[in-house]
Amino acid sequence: MNVRMQKSTTFATLSSQFLAAAALLMLPAPALAGQTLVAETSDPAPEITAQPGKERPQIRIDKRSPAYWRVTFDNPPFNIFGPETIPQMEKVVAEIETDPNLKIVVFDSAVPGFFLTHYNFTPPLAESTSLPSGRTGLHPLPDMLVRISKAPVVSVALIRGRATGVGSELALASDMRFASREKAILSQWEVGAGFVPGGGPMARLPRLVGRGRALEVLLGSDDINGDLAEKYGYVNRSFDDDGLDPFVDALAARISGFDRQAIADTKRLVDFASLPSDPEIGAGWDAFISSVQRPVAQKNIGRLMEMGLQTDPDIEARLGHYTQTLSND
Repeated sequence: MNVRMQKSTTFATLSSQFLAAAALLMLPAPALAGQTLVAETSDPAPEITAQPGKERPQIRIDKRSPAYWRVTFDNPPFNIFGPETIPQMEKVVAEIETDPNLKIVVFDSAVPGFFLTHYNFTPPLAESTSLPSGRTGLHPLPDMLVRISKAPVVSVALIRGRATGVGSELALASDMRFASREKAILSQWEVGAGFVPGGGPMARLPRLVGRGRALEVLLGSDDINGDLAEKYGYVNRSFDDDGLDPFVDALAARISGFDRQAIADTKRLVDFASLPSDPEIGAGWDAFISSVQRPVAQKNIGRLMEMGLQTDPDIEARLGHYTQTLSND
């Protein structure tokens, strides 16, 4: 497998739109010199063919009541998030922001073993570079995460399976996080691959877990199970798997019965005291833009793709293990 490298002058001329959109998704720009984000293989694994195209919805909304929605990610086999998903997610976020009756939304997954994972490396580069900035002035993915945090609607991440990269950052952007003790895995894996996370975890994690534990999660780049995530404050609580849905559903139903204005005002004041500013998120983009140009990041993402990232279920399920092996190369 050969992931072709661009000259450094090419990086200097890449549009800021692409780099910022790529940053949240942990998309290593130096690996993008070819027509697609993944080099061709002579015998693709069958899982890669299951990645849906633009025609198939990857996100669906179940309006359980006017006040309570479930937003479900359904992009088998691994719930990988790609440029084709961004317009779908934008529509969901816009609807969350503007529906006058909605009070609470729960993000969950229909794909066993995967809540939401990393970026899809196979689409043509133009599908990322052509995306416009969002309403906040940030680029599409960070924009949507900031808007979810600031919306007058309560957001909850119900985590069963892996929340890696984009999945972890969506969970961190949500107001509350609840996890399966047996089946949830949270991960910020980027430092293990040689680059800086760009989706806001440096700004959000210390506010949740404290400086030392945030550095452990970010610099250790290892998988965090539901039980440890609860102890650290990465999630609100973890539950035995059969108790997770009943708890979240009961909490959401309870909140959905309260006054919408009281919910929105209370959340706004909590946000004022606790959310990172947009410039803090922007600083992450700058660090990512610098770090992805380093040869070590180019080498490591290429190695992961050779190992089977996006095609091999074992790589996707044990990403923390495989990023550690990179240090042996």
